[in-house]
Amino acid sequence: MGNRLFVGVLGNRNSGKSTTWNTLFGATVRTGQNTRTLTLYGGECVEVFLISGSPEERQLYAGDILENQKCRIILCSIQYTETVRQTLNYVVENQFDIFVQWLNPGRSDAGESYDRLGLLPWLIGHEASFSMRDGKGAPQNRTEELRQFIHGWAKARNLTFPCP
Repeated sequence: MGNRLFVGVLGNRNSGKSTTWNTLFGATVRTGQNTRTLTLYGGECVEVFLISGSPEERQLYAGDILENQKCRIILCSIQYTETVRQTLNYVVENQFDIFVQWLNPGRSDAGESYDRLGLLPWLIGHEASFSMRDGKGAPQNRTEELRQFIHGWAKARNLTFPCP
């Protein structure tokens, strides 16, 4: 059982990654310097750190963003490009549990007919949890999946607390 969780929403540019985070938090959210509180279920919350704009799109190394971040749950947009491997390698090297939700097709693309980057075998080989969701549809179902996964992971590690 890992000590930290990395939740990635993977997709092409404009696939709905930011919409996913905005729906999860019930407000427009952006990458910040501080943790934020995520509401789960039954009046329970958990602290998370959000990277809304993917490091790949911003041409940043995830390790530079996360190296001093002590939050145990990281939420991160990740772009479906070859450079996403740098982000994924960082989280593996730092022994995160990994959950990736791939928006395929994305809101503004035709989707990938196959995994041209070979990410699925890599994720499976690193014991990641994975789902593929339609980014063209309403985001409520996919954000609920994320909330349920985060809740179960955090609850098992006694990280939840009463919401303020």
